[in-house]
Amino acid sequence: MFPIVVKIMFTVILSALITPFVRKLAIVLGAVDQPNARRINQHPVPTLGGLGIFISFTMVTFILLRNQFPTHELIALFLAECLIVLVGMVDDIKELSPWLKLTGIIIAGLVVYFLADIRMDNLSIPLIGNVNLGVFKFPITMLWIVAITNAVNLIDGLDGLATGVSVIGLFTMGVIGYFFLSVQNAYPSILVFCLVAALIGFLPHNFYPASIFLGDTGSLFIGFMIAVLSLKGLKNVTFVSLVIPIVILGVPITDTIYAIIRRLWNRQPITKPDKLHLHHRLLNLGFSQRQSVLIIYGLALIFSFVSLLYPLSSRAGNVLLTLAILIGIDLLLESIGITKLRLLKIAQKLSGRSIDDQRK
Repeated sequence: MFPIVVKIMFTVILSALITPFVRKLAIVLGAVDQPNARRINQHPVPTLGGLGIFISFTMVTFILLRNQFPTHELIALFLAECLIVLVGMVDDIKELSPWLKLTGIIIAGLVVYFLADIRMDNLSIPLIGNVNLGVFKFPITMLWIVAITNAVNLIDGLDGLATGVSVIGLFTMGVIGYFFLSVQNAYPSILVFCLVAALIGFLPHNFYPASIFLGDTGSLFIGFMIAVLSLKGLKNVTFVSLVIPIVILGVPITDTIYAIIRRLWNRQPITKPDKLHLHHRLLNLGFSQRQSVLIIYGLALIFSFVSLLYPLSSRAGNVLLTLAILIGIDLLLESIGITKLRLLKIAQKLSGRSIDDQRK
């Protein structure tokens, strides 16, 4: 096991060394994030950061750790990764429409489903028993991939935010997969830890003040890999093992759900960007970029700690943990004003008065 750990640690160095070259490539290709009304950055910053993560992750898994993974599955997963990275690179260089990006994610998901045979087949539900998903396994698997990929993509709004949250989530997923859920072999967890190492090597370049952004190349790649690697442990899942990755990704999932609710309530397309995400609300409360990112890191750590308790708890304990999480999420959203803003808009529609009038 020690040689594997050393090779995984080498991924950190490789990612850190590759990133500056990727930064220069991004400038040459014109993949530079220019400041505008929707951006937080005050000066142009190169994107394509995810390309360095992808290259270092691929080099280690295909060369140094090649004998740890099934050939067919590794190649199929690599093809899907290439599709996602290509979509992200095109979007970073020449912005794609949300529907074209969604199409790219779905095509990559089809590769994973049919070629890598990574899917959700059965679900064991308490008091009901084992449920064969049958014809629903395809739409549920695809929905999972699309939802998790977009959740990470949406949270990528501050320097180092998506990278750090993904490190916390993936590391927790790897630990749980290796010690609790991986009953046959450890190679899915090795893949997870390789990706964690690649992200750690990239993070110093991406943390505030960032010299390079993940771009859609990175956020789509990371989100897609989280979705697929978590599915690898959900081949025949129990209700608890299904809940665990959802809890681990509590921050981006919560932010995504409220973004969808917010846009539907305002009768806007769910793909329309805005500046009302969790990190935007923290900035509006007066926190700096660095402080906002560290606060969200703390929230991600709380979610990850709770997820570690699920495999150790009884059925009643799991129910209590889930209730505690839901209450905690509600208190968090109320404290930073997200739910309050939604209630004000409801009151506005009922009374016909403006939000400003309601606040007075």
